[in-house]
Amino acid sequence: MGLSLWPFIILKEDSLKTDEVLINHERIHLRQQRELLILPFYLLYISEWLLRTVLYLDSYRAYQNISFEREAYAHEKDMQYLSKRKTFGFLKYLTR
Repeated sequence: MGLSLWPFIILKEDSLKTDEVLINHERIHLRQQRELLILPFYLLYISEWLLRTVLYLDSYRAYQNISFEREAYAHEKDMQYLSKRKTFGFLKYLTR
């Protein structure tokens, strides 16, 4: 429904602009992208997705378990998360 491509959030429908949880989820991704200097974020994201796809033999399950996604899903309802988030907060979601 949404996609973050630094520095933009692209939404499938205009009505999603009011979805605070979705927007917060995508803002978490923007922060991840910024702290990894953008291009490395995309390289790591794709690499992790490919590795997990091989491990799980399921691309959607692989997507759900990407560390960046796990962090964003875990905190998307916490509208204060970005103000208290530690740098490289996704790292604690890398192993599992």
